[in-house]
Amino acid sequence: MHIIRRSGAKKRLVFTTLIVLAALLLSVRVASSVRLRLFRHNNSAVGIASFYAEDFHGKQTASGEIFNMRRCSAAHRTLPFNTIVRVTNMSNGRRLIVKINDRGPFVSGRIIDLSYGAAKRLGFVQDGITKVKLEYYLPE
Repeated sequence: MHIIRRSGAKKRLVFTTLIVLAALLLSVRVASSVRLRLFRHNNSAVGIASFYAEDFHGKQTASGEIFNMRRCSAAHRTLPFNTIVRVTNMSNGRRLIVKINDRGPFVSGRIIDLSYGAAKRLGFVQDGITKVKLEYYLPE
């Protein structure tokens, strides 16, 4: 009788472990499919990007967040706040995902203002501006 209880407990443990693993695998699969769906309905634009840094560090953005120049965020004139944008530096091919949390740029001919952290990862801090491709998803 004691042996049967152990094997029953082991079976329950194995079954529970399998359920947890299946749930984890399903959640990973769902997350990756969301990421793919994000850029499958591709809205894109090509233009000039610039970056902003020290003058705005620690200040409130148009969305209400506090701007951190070392994080990867961006300002866009018309995209809704929290829109996810994949930015590709056309001169070196580097890509980065940013979130829109501010308004701008307010310089004619530019399509996005990136944080210093984003510009550094994209490799154009020295130049100040670069040609980029934006790929974004707008919720329907």
